[in-house]
Amino acid sequence: MDLDGLVTLGVGEQARVAVREVLADLPLVPDASCSALLIGPPDVALACLAVLARHVGQGLRDTNLTIAHDRQHLRAERLKLVFLSASALAEVLEAGDDRPLREAVLFLHDVSSPLPGALRAREADGLASFVTATRPPAEQHVDPAGVLAFLAALEARPDIEMHSIMLVRHGHVVAEGWWRPFSAERPHRLYSLSKSFTSTAAAFAAAEGLLDLDDTVVSHFPEFEADITDGGSRSMRIRHIAAMASGHEQETWSQAVALDSNEPVRGFLLIPPDRPPGTVFAYNQPCTYTLASIIQRKAGMPLTRYLRPRLFDPLGIGLVGWHTFPPGREQGFTGLHARTEDIAKLGQLYLQNGRWDGSQLISENWVAQATSRQIDNANRPDPDWRQGYGFQFWMSRHGYRGDGAFGQFCVILPEQDAVVVTTASTRDMQAMLDAMWAHLLPALGQSAPDIGSQEQLASRLRGLELAAYQADAEPADWERWMREPFRVASADGDPETQPTLTSIGLQRGAAGLQVTLNEVDNALSFAVGTRGWTVSTPADTFGKGIPVAAAGGWSDQKTLRLEVIFLETPHRMDIVCSLDDHCASAAWRLPPLGGFQLQDLRNPI
Repeated sequence: MDLDGLVTLGVGEQARVAVREVLADLPLVPDASCSALLIGPPDVALACLAVLARHVGQGLRDTNLTIAHDRQHLRAERLKLVFLSASALAEVLEAGDDRPLREAVLFLHDVSSPLPGALRAREADGLASFVTATRPPAEQHVDPAGVLAFLAALEARPDIEMHSIMLVRHGHVVAEGWWRPFSAERPHRLYSLSKSFTSTAAAFAAAEGLLDLDDTVVSHFPEFEADITDGGSRSMRIRHIAAMASGHEQETWSQAVALDSNEPVRGFLLIPPDRPPGTVFAYNQPCTYTLASIIQRKAGMPLTRYLRPRLFDPLGIGLVGWHTFPPGREQGFTGLHARTEDIAKLGQLYLQNGRWDGSQLISENWVAQATSRQIDNANRPDPDWRQGYGFQFWMSRHGYRGDGAFGQFCVILPEQDAVVVTTASTRDMQAMLDAMWAHLLPALGQSAPDIGSQEQLASRLRGLELAAYQADAEPADWERWMREPFRVASADGDPETQPTLTSIGLQRGAAGLQVTLNEVDNALSFAVGTRGWTVSTPADTFGKGIPVAAAGGWSDQKTLRLEVIFLETPHRMDIVCSLDDHCASAAWRLPPLGGFQLQDLRNPI
């Protein structure tokens, strides 16, 4: 039945609203009643709603109970509830495990054949299923052939490694996919796309009187008054740093930290602007860092805690993590980890001019200013990076966007009433936007979409996967490989591509090859797949779980090749171990910005 039909079972409006709120997050479906169905007998349905209501009260906002907010308290409910995507359930069933189908209540997203038969069998057995489904692209006037062409253009580029995509039109998800081993529930490091979340925090802070765009920056740091003597620094206003218009003509982060590593804001203000603030654009990390520092100082809490009741909870965004520097202060300009769906929700909020579920969360005036040109940047080389800059949003040839290094995009297209989100690993971000304009943009609003391409697109999205290196699963002589760790030799070339590893150890585990990455004061051990990716979340020396996917094998009896993806980041490491000199080489495909040790390659929560 449709959710509105629950009234016939005696379910009150408040309970129906609560159910919509949860199902609207599985995935982003503002009008959940249009795409959520309850399959099962009434007596089971009512009990199901009672259990679900308890989860609503506890703030559950995820499709997987293993990442719920209060795992200890929810443990008893795991025998009653299962939250899965249809693709995950299909994989479980293919492996011969039918336990999820026997649970009392099953929540599924994106159901397609052959699962409907299994759901009908559950109903016959007196079990209930909640189902949400991605709207067919053609229903929202999106040509699936255009989405397919966009995917093909991206995958034709060997220098573009896609991790996820989500397309929202008219408030409905019409296409989404994750390239395995990446998955929907996995948060991803956003790099500078974090800035758009900081802008949103500034919107709330301005509305609450914690700051004003015309405040001078130094007025929020009275302890620096005697040190900051340059007239340009003293005249810099919050609207200038929000728009990357501090008056500096180049990036100043390294200089600011060098001047004051304990308080980079002071270091930044000690650097005299080259020109009057508000007159020149420079993409300058201390601008956003200073804005984030002001918000956290005035609010008396980190950005994530400040945003929780104001943004994250209303939008149904689950646990997010934000890296800090110095400890206790979230960076603002980078370092946020969030899911693809969470990014889409932020984009949808701005597309709806700050409104969400009938409430005006951020003012229309802030949205208008943040997403329009505040400063010109026409001298930049790439066409989509010279359309102007707002308050931590880039203007684009079409619409506007938040973006982060290596292909993290949240593109908002008001004329098409659409949001496009990607996570990826590439240096050529302009190529991703070029493909979007060439293939995806024309598909939005197509009056006569190619309906025949719908099943092809659905199949394509279900089958997304990054190719894994495969070779021989075992060497002829294990003992020679396990005798001692392989020393990581310094390699020629760009030093930034070299990880901080000192050695690599190999072990023969029950399931096959085990690898240990060693640093001076840390180590991480995990299983390696020899016929595809093996995904795990091993703990490092400090007890922190670091999700990885690993694949590899012996290309010959003297050479072992490994690929390791750090699943909460855009980064992949290539490793080669050689018996000839018992040395190893290790290199990043794309090195993490700022340099990272193993302990940094994870969501910090």
